[in-house]
Amino acid sequence: MIEAKTSLLDIFSDNLATVLPSPIHTFSERVSNVPNILKLTIGEPDFAIPDHIKQAAVHAIDADDSHYSVSAGTIALRKAASFFLNKRYGLNYEPETEILTTVGATEGIFTILAAILNQGDQVMIPTPAYPVYAEMARINGGKPLFVDVSQDSFILSPKRLRDVIDANDNIKAIILTNPSNPTGVTYTADELEALADVLRETNILVISDEIYAELSYDRAHVSMAKFLPEQTIVVNGVSKSHAMTGYRIGILAGPAALMTEFNKLHSFIIMTPSNPAMAAATATEAFSNQQSFQDTIEMKLEYQRRRDFLVTSLSQLGFEVGTPSGAFYIFAKIPQDLIQDDIAFANDLVEKQQLAIVAGSGFGPGGEGYIRISYAASMTMLEEAVKRLISYTTLVRDKQLI
Repeated sequence: MIEAKTSLLDIFSDNLATVLPSPIHTFSERVSNVPNILKLTIGEPDFAIPDHIKQAAVHAIDADDSHYSVSAGTIALRKAASFFLNKRYGLNYEPETEILTTVGATEGIFTILAAILNQGDQVMIPTPAYPVYAEMARINGGKPLFVDVSQDSFILSPKRLRDVIDANDNIKAIILTNPSNPTGVTYTADELEALADVLRETNILVISDEIYAELSYDRAHVSMAKFLPEQTIVVNGVSKSHAMTGYRIGILAGPAALMTEFNKLHSFIIMTPSNPAMAAATATEAFSNQQSFQDTIEMKLEYQRRRDFLVTSLSQLGFEVGTPSGAFYIFAKIPQDLIQDDIAFANDLVEKQQLAIVAGSGFGPGGEGYIRISYAASMTMLEEAVKRLISYTTLVRDKQLI
């Protein structure tokens, strides 16, 4: 006997029911149709990539490089990535067995979590943090374990790490973002080594998201893998450093035994990355056997100029803001005389000044009362944004004085 149909919505997995849409992209898309909107919401570099990188992709197309590669990515790209990680950060990975090419850093992190998580496993996430981490954990049956570090200068301390480990029995992994999205905070070598000393006593896998590593301003980037290579998977790529977000090329690097299993799952998810995109990534100076690494220098200097402009401007308007040491985001605390609900503040700013920034609460515990501004936009856009912020704060404050 055929049973009566139920709603097709009932076919979805219980895991998917726990997943929330991205607050960043949802808000950004919602305000896109607002007339005269100025959006500083997405971490999308405004630079064009260098011509020699474009030409590498064009050459691959002209050469009919249109067939399957191996799922781990071309050996040329993996050798280039191995060189890059060694030259820039002193890390040593065998390209044949310890490096995996992914469709962006996001697919790489998803692959790791899908491979390691059983139902109910915990993934520790120091917050505020990129919201995708929590949702990728949930969709794979895991539970995000948020650790609010907003009162500790947005840095996870070894004591806090040990306390959280002692209080929980089912932590499978920790995701560390260095430099951080949304705060722009970077970890020093001493801070990472202290965390490594705690984690070494456990079987917790460290997923070290270092996609912004080339955008470290105040000191050279240091990788967690320098201190804990046997437990760390490094996540990197060319999206942010080379303004190649649409090419979707990331890399994972870690112990061969782990990478074999990740590649097994990865091959079923995407089969293989795009050949022209891999050719372009191989041609970047950061990912090729050259000494100069010039591609990112001009971009980084411009980001620093934009950062300093925003830090000064926001401070003058009463926002509490530290100087980010990496990435391209300002994470600013809303002044006490303005709307304290960060979501309401962001919506009011759109309504009154057609300026879109991201509410801090979307980045998890500790983000409440903050806003995130992306300075991956042009200086012209940032100057206009500051003008609109000045108009907004002036109107609000003048109204309060009446």
